[in-house]
Amino acid sequence: TPGFSGADLANMVNEGALLAARRNKKKITMDEMEEAIERVIAGPQRKSRILSPKEREIAAYHEAGHALLGKLLPTADPPHKVTILPRGMALGYVIFTPPEDKYNYTRNEILDRIAVALGGRVAEEIVFSEVTTGAQNDFEQATELARKMVTEFGMSEKLGPLSLGKRHGPIFLGRDLVESRNYSEEIAYEIDKEIRRIIDECYERGRATITEHREGLERVAQALLEKESLEAEELNRVFAGLPADLPPAPAAPAAAPPAAEAQPEAKARPEPGLPKLKPKPEPS
Repeated sequence: TPGFSGADLANMVNEGALLAARRNKKKITMDEMEEAIERVIAGPQRKSRILSPKEREIAAYHEAGHALLGKLLPTADPPHKVTILPRGMALGYVIFTPPEDKYNYTRNEILDRIAVALGGRVAEEIVFSEVTTGAQNDFEQATELARKMVTEFGMSEKLGPLSLGKRHGPIFLGRDLVESRNYSEEIAYEIDKEIRRIIDECYERGRATITEHREGLERVAQALLEKESLEAEELNRVFAGLPADLPPAPAAPAAAPPAAEAQPEAKARPEPGLPKLKPKPEPS
C-alpha cells in the first residue's frame, strides 16, 4: 500500500472487516485485505459484466503490455498483480507497487511511467493491427505526466527550467482548477510540440521493447486467459517461461515399519493358586 494516506488505510481495513463478516469469518485474513486493497484502488468487482471471448483476448494482451513494460523498463514500478476481471469502470488493470513511498521522481522514472501507460495500446497494435477505446484512461495519465514535465517540473530540454502556467480556483467547491496562461501563443505552441515529442518517444520505446520480448507478451496473455489474474510470483514464473502454478510437492515416501525387536524369551512362571501337594506314600 505505498502511497496510501491514513484515510485510505482506514478505508481498506474497514472494507476487509466487512468482507470477513460477509464470509462468516471471525478474523480478517490476507484474502480479505487483498480484496480490500483492490476495492480502494479500482472499485468493486463487476461480476455482472461478462466479456465476449474476443474482448477477453484484447483485454489480456492490453494488460500484458502494461505488465511487460513494468517488468522490463529499468526504473518502472514492478507489477504486483495483473487481471482481466472487470472492476469499477475498467475491463482489466495492473497494480504497480513501488518498493517504498516516494516523493521525488527522476526524469527517467517519469518517462518509464509514461511508456508503461502506453504499453496497452502498443500491445493491441502489435498483436491485432488494430486499436480499441480501452486506452482512454492510459492516454489521460500519460498526457498529464508529459504536460507536467514540460510546464511544472522544468524537464523539457527545449523550454528549459521554467514554470509555465498558474493553476487556481475554489477546489473546496469540487470544481476543476483553472489554469491561467502567463506565456504567449508561441510558447503554447512549443509546449504542445514538446508534449507530442515526449509521448511519441515513449510510444516508440514501448513498441521496441514489446517487439523484442514478444514471446513474453504471448506467455503473459495466455496465462491471463487461463487464470484471469496473476500475482507477482506467478508473473515472475511466466516471464521466465515456467508454468504460472507451482507443481505439487512430491509425496514423501512412506516410512518403513520398524523392525520387530528381539524380545527375551519369557520364563515359565508358576500358575497362580494354591501350591501343589505331594502325594502321601501308601501304607504297607
